[in-house]
This record gives sequence, structure tokens and C-alpha cells, in this order.
Amino acid sequence: MNDDATKDIFSRRKFLETGSVALAAVGMLATADAAAQDQNPKPTKNDRSGTDPGPVNSPLDAQNPDSTWPPSTDSRSLVQTFKYPFSFANKRTYEGGWSREVTVRELAVSKSLAGVNMRLTAGGVRELHWHTADEWAIVLYGTARITGIDRDGKSFVADVEKNDLWYFPGGIPHSIQGLEPDGTEFLLVFDDGNFSESETVLLSDSMMHLPPEVLSKNFGVVESAFKSLPRHELFIFQTAVPGKLEADQKAAAGALGKSSSDFAFRTMAIPPAKRSKGGEVRIVDSSTFKASTNVAMAMVTVHPGGLRELHWHPNADEWQYYIAGKGRMTVVSTGNRARTMDFQAGDVGYVEKTLLHYIENTGNTDLIFLEMFKSSFYQDLSLSQWLSHTPPELVMAHLNIDKATFDALPKDKVVVTPE
Repeated sequence: MNDDATKDIFSRRKFLETGSVALAAVGMLATADAAAQDQNPKPTKNDRSGTDPGPVNSPLDAQNPDSTWPPSTDSRSLVQTFKYPFSFANKRTYEGGWSREVTVRELAVSKSLAGVNMRLTAGGVRELHWHTADEWAIVLYGTARITGIDRDGKSFVADVEKNDLWYFPGGIPHSIQGLEPDGTEFLLVFDDGNFSESETVLLSDSMMHLPPEVLSKNFGVVESAFKSLPRHELFIFQTAVPGKLEADQKAAAGALGKSSSDFAFRTMAIPPAKRSKGGEVRIVDSSTFKASTNVAMAMVTVHPGGLRELHWHPNADEWQYYIAGKGRMTVVSTGNRARTMDFQAGDVGYVEKTLLHYIENTGNTDLIFLEMFKSSFYQDLSLSQWLSHTPPELVMAHLNIDKATFDALPKDKVVVTPE
């Protein structure tokens, strides 16, 4: 090969190498800019693996920076996803409202609890029904009227508003109806990850599958009285807005009278169980809400810059629902595994029992989310509290820290930092 040909080859090679480096640098700078905006660690611009030149879903990547470019503290071993947005869930629409759900079919790790997000217009009704699972609920928007009976057949009728709860044990029949001016939206949580809202026992469905002569004998009326029964399930349907609460309560009570059980709970009527500079937490379980025998809740508010401290729950898996703000969570699993994921309003998160985790506010507004448990009581253990109540020399030997650092550890459970 002559000298000119050799020089030409090296010149072209140098050009290609320079061009590749330039393109990589552009990609790295773009990633670095995104990192600065997201305030999450990304590969350095000298790391040639820190580019993604193929097809990308940029809006989705922007919402999930810790999955797009995981922090270096995450493990490379597979950790089962623990996030599912309600935005991905199929929405069933009706005249009168809509419904969508996240169960173990959508989020495979969610074995103990399932969730339903539902909207009812003013007058819209979630028809009379009951479930095989217990139903816990929180009102996210507007107002609603709920009805039911207790195990003695006595009636319960109440109006609920934003942040109020209700709880109907499995087998207890009930209904929900949106009130003026704009109906309601709420979250339902069921104590079975396999449970589906479409598998409830409905009044309309039950009646249309019973022979007319049986209905006649059961209710003591002529068969023709049931000739106009619905020929399909109602599930959600539109009707008139109900009248005054007192009138409905009186009509439903009848000769038996009102139930002594209270299936509703006013969350904001109780003070926070813990409040700090970083935020606050309200805890509602069977000790405060007597009807809620198998589901416990913590409503957590984390101010900007705050952190739901490192902790774990020894008694139950944690099912989360994000109401407002932006956050991220790292879950440390067994087998030297860990993963970090990002969350926004409308997302569902899940942490298996006993796994260490935190939730950090990564936005500039309050992060508000629910911690839900299939349990009659709420329980968590704080990493800081455990370490500060273990012999100092033992902790220092484990973590290779000095006495001053050990002494600085919080001595009590903080829940939301800073204290």
C-alpha cells in the first residue's frame, strides 16, 4: 500500500472517530442537561454508555428519570417493577361516570391489595352491590352519598367529602352516588390483589338472572310488576340528584332504625400522628376507625426537599397511591438488589413487607400520598431509630463511621425529615 493511500485511510478514520466523539458529546451534554433539570444522577459525559440514540418516548422518559438512567446505587440485578400509573388502566365509561382499576393483573407484585379509581357525576350512581372483598375508600374530589346496612339489617346513610373515608366489609351491600355541584371522584382499595371491580354482586345482574315466579313469591307481588327490569347490568348509571340527607336517613331507617355502626370516617378531623418541618402523617386504622377491620392507612405529606425517612413495615405489604406532587422511591430488596422509580399524581406504588425504602419529594410542591396495608393496625420501623438504639461500637464497626457521626443520628422516629 502506498503512502498516499495509507494517509487517506488514517484521515478518514480520524474524521469518523472525531465525528463519533462529537455526536457522543452532544448526546452526553443533552443527558447532562436533563440530569440538571431532574436533579438525579446520570452517567458522566465521559461514560460512552450514557447515550440512547435509538427510538425513545421522551415524555415518558422525562417522567421516569430514575428508570431511564438509574442512580449508581441501584443494582444491575432484576428487581420487579413496583409502579403502575392509573393513566395506563382501561377506563370503563358510562352515562353517570367511569371506573378504572389496578390489580395484580396490571401490577404483578401487588398481591395483597387492589385499587379502583372511580368518578360519578352529580346524580351518577354506583349501583347497589356488594363484594367478596372488604372495600376501603377515600374521597379525592367533590361530595357523595353512601348507603348500606349493617349485619343486623339496620340502615346507614351518610354524606362524605374530600379526604373522608368509608369502609364496607365483604358481603355488606352498599351504594355510592355523586352530589351537587359536580359529583365526586374517589379511590377504592380492596384487601385482595386479585379482586376486580367487575366481579361484584350487582342488584341489576342478580334480579335479571332470577325466574319471575321466584321474584313474585319472594317479594309478594305479581310477576308483571317486574316486566321492566334491566336486561343488563347497570354498574354506573345516571339518575336524579338525591334530596336532603335527613329525608333519606329517615326513609331508609324504617322500623329497625339507624345502624349504630359508622362506616364513614372524617380524616381531617384528627390531628396528625406526627408533624415535623419536613411534613406530616395521619394514621387511620382500626384503633381510630372501628369499621376498618382489615385495612390501615397513613396519609403522608412531604414538603419540598423533605424525605419520608428510611423505614420498613414488618406486618404487611404497602400499597401506595400518589395524590399530588412528584417523588422517587428506592426499594432495597433481598439478594443484594435495589431499584429506584419515580412517581407522580395518579400512580400506584408497591413495597413488599419488610423491605427497606424511602420516599423523597423531588418537586417544588407538597408530595401527598397514601400508604395502605392489609392489616387492622399500622406499623413501621425506622432505620435511624434502630441504629441509634443499638450499641454504638457495633454500629460504627458495621458502617465504618466515627462516634460524632453516630451521635448525630436521630434518636427517635422522625417519619418525615427534616425534623
